[in-house]
Amino acid sequence: MSSKTQDFWRFILEKLNNDISVILLVVIENKGSSPGKPGFKMAVAGDDTMKGSVGGGVSEYRLVELAKKELKKETPEISIKREVHQPDAETDKSGMICSGEQWVAFYPIRKNKPVVVNNIISAIESGKKGIIRFTQNGFDFNLTGHQQNKPVNPVISSNEWKFTEETGNQNHLYIFGAGHVGLALSRVMNSLDFIIHLFDSRKELNTFQENNEENHYRIINYKDIGSLVPESDKTYVVIMTFGHSNDELILKQLINKNIKYLGMMGSNKKVETVFKDLENKGFKKERLQKVHAPIGLEIASRTPAEIAISIAAQLIAVKNN
Repeated sequence: MSSKTQDFWRFILEKLNNDISVILLVVIENKGSSPGKPGFKMAVAGDDTMKGSVGGGVSEYRLVELAKKELKKETPEISIKREVHQPDAETDKSGMICSGEQWVAFYPIRKNKPVVVNNIISAIESGKKGIIRFTQNGFDFNLTGHQQNKPVNPVISSNEWKFTEETGNQNHLYIFGAGHVGLALSRVMNSLDFIIHLFDSRKELNTFQENNEENHYRIINYKDIGSLVPESDKTYVVIMTFGHSNDELILKQLINKNIKYLGMMGSNKKVETVFKDLENKGFKKERLQKVHAPIGLEIASRTPAEIAISIAAQLIAVKNN
């Protein structure tokens, strides 16, 4: 199963391959409480289908209508639209009252762009780092190591702007335990554009076989999992195996890794038992205190779906902090 980002570019590629023109909308810059943030995208196709979002609401509706008008032109042009979300705005009023403003660039895409779109999709699928650059002249893509610092003011004028974003820099969620909660969490986090890695030691597990959301899944031996999880501020780990001994086995291999998030499911009693045992084995209390356990936000969750929501909310809170 592909991530939301892959699905978005594949949507555009499919339209181009069927000779259907597309207008790509990209939020280049925002200020204040604008609903659209830099990098938000939406594709409006000539067959009236759409993908993505630039913030929603009446502002997005107006932008979509503008895109549809552009698609009817024989030679639609690249442009940028300023949207001011103030009811008393003298110009560029968006119709929203949330305050703030945003600049949305319009990119007509015809048959001349499938190679660029294809390269973007390939880089995302392989996890390769690359830079997509959006300017007043169009957008292009190049494989590269690191993104340069973004300009403080991406929009210089209605005739000049520059915004770049990096591929191969997505968040990765490593789930140890492919039971009912693992299945539910995979579904939630895939919709949030995480790359999912799902592991279990049990063969022919029905929930494993039902799980169509993970990007990578493997049957493994929990005794040697350290090499599966890279140190990175894009790495998130959730431990939820079928037994506390397995949870402890995994946790002690990951506790000293520098990763963004490490959580373990279980009751207060189970967590206390596992932590005490690890302390007795020489693991520092300071490292154990960084583990989110019991995992998830406290919302009195009971079902696998509710538990998955509580964990997902905690993951997003950590990601956005």
